Amino acid sequence: MAFGQPRIEYKTNAQMRIMRDAGLVLNRALDAAVAAAAPGVTTKQLDDVFAAVLNEAGAKSNFLGYHGFPATICTSVNEEVVHGIPGGKVLKDGDIISIDGGAIVDGWHSDSARTVIVGKADPEDQRLSDVTQAAMWRGIAALATGSHVGDVGAAIDDYVSSVPGKPLGILEDYVGHGIGSEMHMAPDVLNYRTSHRGPKIKPGLCLAIEPMLVRGSIDTAVLEDDWTVVTTDGKRSCQWEHSVAVHEKGIWVLSAPDGGAEHLVPLGVVPVPIP
Repeated sequence: MAFGQPRIEYKTNAQMRIMRDAGLVLNRALDAAVAAAAPGVTTKQLDDVFAAVLNEAGAKSNFLGYHGFPATICTSVNEEVVHGIPGGKVLKDGDIISIDGGAIVDGWHSDSARTVIVGKADPEDQRLSDVTQAAMWRGIAALATGSHVGDVGAAIDDYVSSVPGKPLGILEDYVGHGIGSEMHMAPDVLNYRTSHRGPKIKPGLCLAIEPMLVRGSIDTAVLEDDWTVVTTDGKRSCQWEHSVAVHEKGIWVLSAPDGGAEHLVPLGVVPVPIP
């Protein structure tokens, strides 16, 4: 603790390169789970597919057993926002599902999430996912160009607020976080604009940036399983997430194969591999 604030862990380049290894394993596992998401498939089957990739790579899950969590991924379907537990739920045509997972390699963590629409998409669900994903990338770009962690949330908020059409809500109860030798670390990474600037952005900082948007109210509740978070109005939700490293030369998206270049270059940011 420093002046009442949790200490931020700043990584060496060597440590961030191991986190990159974890991010690449995680990317492959999410690829497999996303490809398996189809009508008639259970969320437990998605968990099995994801776990098999980790096992083959010799990586560990940072979700399984975390405060008693019973699976390797969170599968949050429709009105479920985050922390949904895989099980016998059968995916149906038109469902929207967020798949959130992580991996550990040599003690260093990665964390990433994607949203998938199963079968034929409701245009408003597709818009929800597209806006959430685009907001995430704008938050990541702000990590490269900003001076404080609060600039990430401001960029996400500004983008979501600027999108034409029916307004989407940004969840405030669940936010991004630091990541490194543990999955959840300081600092919190808000997805909305506040007067608090947060800590300075400097080399060695690694963050999981994960906006969560909803089509209705941002009010949520936790189900009796003590994990699954749902919207209280039953409206659908969405989550996208990447782990990102800041180093002396720039930023690198640890859980994206190209370091984030495809999405960041159009925003004026060229990601740089970790030296």
